[in-house]
Amino acid sequence: MKKSVEEDVFIPLYPKSIVEDKSSLCSKFQERRFWSALKLLSNVLLWDGIVQEDTVRDLGLSKLLNRYLLLKLLNTPPGLDNIEKCNKVVACLPERWFQDLKSGSTLPELLNFCQHLLR
Repeated sequence: MKKSVEEDVFIPLYPKSIVEDKSSLCSKFQERRFWSALKLLSNVLLWDGIVQEDTVRDLGLSKLLNRYLLLKLLNTPPGLDNIEKCNKVVACLPERWFQDLKSGSTLPELLNFCQHLLR
């Protein structure tokens, strides 16, 4: 999993003017790479309870979400597309990670994602 996260994930960042045109090749490529990385996030997080939790959280949240996916989310204009992507990210997260948290708090690795959701 670590090798896949470190070597296979790539989401290019293009200027907003290029990406806003959904029919451009750059935009389509960036979208495919985002959804591919999100699928990998989902697969990595499925290992929760089998592989050590620290490893799963590091690969899934610290590396995939915060290093790759969040950058794309921050550069996606507000709207239904961004909401759909955020919902898919949230759907991947194991519920068990949130059972012992106090109301209004989150995992440290999710702080930046939560701030994005609040915006």
